[in-house]
Amino acid sequence: MDRLDKILVSQGIAGRKEARELIKKGEVLVNGEPVKKPEYKFEPENCDITVKGQGLVYRKNIYIMLNKPSGVVSAVKDNLDTTVIDILPEEYRRKGLFPAGRLDKDTEGLLIITDDGEFAHKILSPKNHVEKRYIAELDKEIDGNVIKNFENGIVFADGTKCMPAKLKIIPESQNKKGLVTICEGKFHQVKKMFSVCGINVVHLKRISIGNLYLDSNLPIGSCKLMSKLDIESIYIGKLH
Repeated sequence: MDRLDKILVSQGIAGRKEARELIKKGEVLVNGEPVKKPEYKFEPENCDITVKGQGLVYRKNIYIMLNKPSGVVSAVKDNLDTTVIDILPEEYRRKGLFPAGRLDKDTEGLLIITDDGEFAHKILSPKNHVEKRYIAELDKEIDGNVIKNFENGIVFADGTKCMPAKLKIIPESQNKKGLVTICEGKFHQVKKMFSVCGINVVHLKRISIGNLYLDSNLPIGSCKLMSKLDIESIYIGKLH
């Protein structure tokens, strides 16, 4: 069971304050009856919910796009550092949330937080070839040999071989900024790949997962609920 105001927020109907106002005005009906208490608890899967005359199709799971800031760890709990769960607004928090994949502590950008394990497995499994794109700022220039090494699959010092990756030089960056595309997520992978080539990553930001791109209007540290179209865009041309 969950609170009515939290249900409206979790479905992207309104922010917490606006949801409470809608409820108190009697504009939210549950099974045809107006409910004016935001704290009213019920099972949304088994009820008909109407908001301002429009039926609400309840989604069991939640999907949150976070523009992850540096200094925050991609974990549910951590005894030393602030986690991506810690910085979520109160109205988005619910039991079972976790980051679908991870970004290093000092890496910024697109991170999806959800309570849907099957969804997370689909986007993280290398066999599904869901591409993740990063912008990497570097301390040395990229040349053709580095690009070729990425294409062939970088091999780490311990013998671990990465899947073939794409690397493009970003124009007007003095060859010190690249767009990296990988479809797996080994520990510190992008940084290690450049390190094998004698290059250090100065700054790293993930900008997309599949065909879902980080919202350019989402400030660092902020988040928003993902729409059904956002979720589906990840898999375009990949999963069938």
